[in-house]
Amino acid sequence: MPAMKDSYIVKIAVEMTDQVPQLIEFNQKQPLAAIIQELCNGWTLTDPDQYALQFNDSNNNNYITEKNRNEIKNGSVLRLNFSPSKTAQDILLKLNNGSPEEKATAMGKLSVLSADMTFALEFINKQGLTLIIKQIEKGNCKGTVLAHTLLSFVELMEPGIVSWDILNGDFITRVANLVNTQQEAQVTQAALSILENVILNSTEGYFQVEREIPISSLIPHLQAIPVVQQNAIALINALLSRADLAKRRVLAQTLTSKQVRLVIQNNILQTGASSGAEMAHQLYVLQMLMLGLLEQRMMTKMDPQDQDGHDKIKELRRIAFDSEGAGSLRSIQGHTRDYKKLGFKNDINPALDFIETPPGLLALDCMIYFARNHAENYTKLVLENSCRADEHECPFGRASVELVKILCELLKIGETPSEQSVTYQPLFFTHDHPFEESYCICIVLLNKTWKEMRATAEDFGKVASVVREQISRALDTSPTSLDQLKTKLQSLTYSEITQLWQLERNTREEWESHAKPVVELRELITPEIMGLIKQQRLGYLVEGTRFTKYSTRGQRIKDKFWFMRLSVNHKVIHYGDCDEKSTPTAEELTSKLAVSDIKALLIGRECPHMRGRKASHTQLAFSLALEGVDLQSLDCVAPDELTLAYWTDGINALLGQRMTSKETEKDLDTLLSMEIKLRLLDAEGVAIPQDPPVIPADPPHYHFCYDLK
Repeated sequence: MPAMKDSYIVKIAVEMTDQVPQLIEFNQKQPLAAIIQELCNGWTLTDPDQYALQFNDSNNNNYITEKNRNEIKNGSVLRLNFSPSKTAQDILLKLNNGSPEEKATAMGKLSVLSADMTFALEFINKQGLTLIIKQIEKGNCKGTVLAHTLLSFVELMEPGIVSWDILNGDFITRVANLVNTQQEAQVTQAALSILENVILNSTEGYFQVEREIPISSLIPHLQAIPVVQQNAIALINALLSRADLAKRRVLAQTLTSKQVRLVIQNNILQTGASSGAEMAHQLYVLQMLMLGLLEQRMMTKMDPQDQDGHDKIKELRRIAFDSEGAGSLRSIQGHTRDYKKLGFKNDINPALDFIETPPGLLALDCMIYFARNHAENYTKLVLENSCRADEHECPFGRASVELVKILCELLKIGETPSEQSVTYQPLFFTHDHPFEESYCICIVLLNKTWKEMRATAEDFGKVASVVREQISRALDTSPTSLDQLKTKLQSLTYSEITQLWQLERNTREEWESHAKPVVELRELITPEIMGLIKQQRLGYLVEGTRFTKYSTRGQRIKDKFWFMRLSVNHKVIHYGDCDEKSTPTAEELTSKLAVSDIKALLIGRECPHMRGRKASHTQLAFSLALEGVDLQSLDCVAPDELTLAYWTDGINALLGQRMTSKETEKDLDTLLSMEIKLRLLDAEGVAIPQDPPVIPADPPHYHFCYDLK
């Protein structure tokens, strides 16, 4: 009982420059002002309103407020310093009237403190941000001072207190000049970040940045240190995302040039710089935006009046069949026969094969690319099939349309880039036409698989499903080049795929039977299996998860993460800031909340931080609605659907509610099937009847007994 009574009191140390540290009992129910008053009395300091407490950790120097005081734990070491208001006033005084050395020191201090929302608000309210903007515009700062100035600006703007629309043209021009000229790495890093935010958050800023930053000026930054490379790619992505289709194509032409591709390969992909989560995400976004340029053709159907399209179809026929130069002498009937040999569904009018979207005209583009750039393989493939019996002919035209559709689906062409995905394909940075080259490799694979399956026209759907599986499994290995993709696909033969499928199919056979005894057994052991799933989910919560931080505007904050985990006794949730690689223990996490304080679990657009948002990550959001504490909700965005399922299941289990995710259904089916199969091992070879045996009729009388003698 005494422990519960004193649970709001923590024993801590408080330090101050040139003073002997004080050991105190910190009462969480006592106002901060009163605690600071007592500390000032202990050190005989006057005017306690001029002081405030700060955390004193290596990665946390934030001021302590009523909102974050619950992060103070037993054994914490705090620091008494001047208050945010006085510190902001002192920094402004030095920046306005101090010597060059004092200004440099003040700016360095500002760059550290600006990350603290409490200080940032005070500094902005005292017109400090306006002063910083003017100093950047004047261009008087150099070197480290300039780096600290730019970094301070970035940190002050990040919380979204002030709109990016306040920036004028002179400011943007000055920052653009820093990007276009050689500067120290810290200066370039901050300048790139500023321009990225201007593009994404300023109404008119994009147009000025687009004018003043030629894409060629960003290429040298891809050869710098990793953080500069990362910010350079982020700026390129911002330019691509805001550009109209015509400008995007011009940018893409530069980015797919051999010179730029070699820079990315040699300085990012092959050096390990892409191993960081943020860099991998930026490369993923770049790939999605580049592949997104194919969407227009993918969603455009063939127009009967499209002369270019008709010319391409004729060229496909000519390259395949007119090698002897007699094309002009062939009759219309001969052309029709050729189109049939090319595998078009509509051999009289092949244009009709390209009215389905997706893949639309993108399929025709890939076919003509194959014919023009790999003429030997194209001719060999077409003529080889034209020599087969009709029922075993692999229809090149129909197969190409289906294959391009499969590639578009697997590569998610036309979809908005995910906020958190880090999965990109390195091979797409190795060629100026990576999609078309991938098609050329895969159409040869499709023909090979068709032969291995000894397929006929009726088997077209089966062949397509096998080829989809081959490509999907090959891409899952993230091949670094087109040659690696080709090698992997060659190893995934039809025989290999069928073996893999058989292994997976073996888990879903007779023990999934609907025989009544099996159904009853399933019902009997379901509660036990659900208990196992619940145990696994809670174990996952105890291990904890690293989440990406989001701003109040619902935007992802680069390189900012936090960690959340459940206590071993399942009564408390611990959470706090972390870096992208650490896995802090419960004791290292600064904040906690009792499971009993959770009122409800909210998912998706119901979450407070997702209301009114249209971002792609809303489907991964969940919130813990709280009661009885100052915090109204704990808002999260899961890194992927599996993590979302595990956390929502775990929270529902803690709240005594049913686990409703698709992963629970999937796990239940898998575990039930395994358990039933194990229990039926003794019945192997015994036919399980669909219905129980018939109950025999009652005996004519009950006058019988068993003699034990």
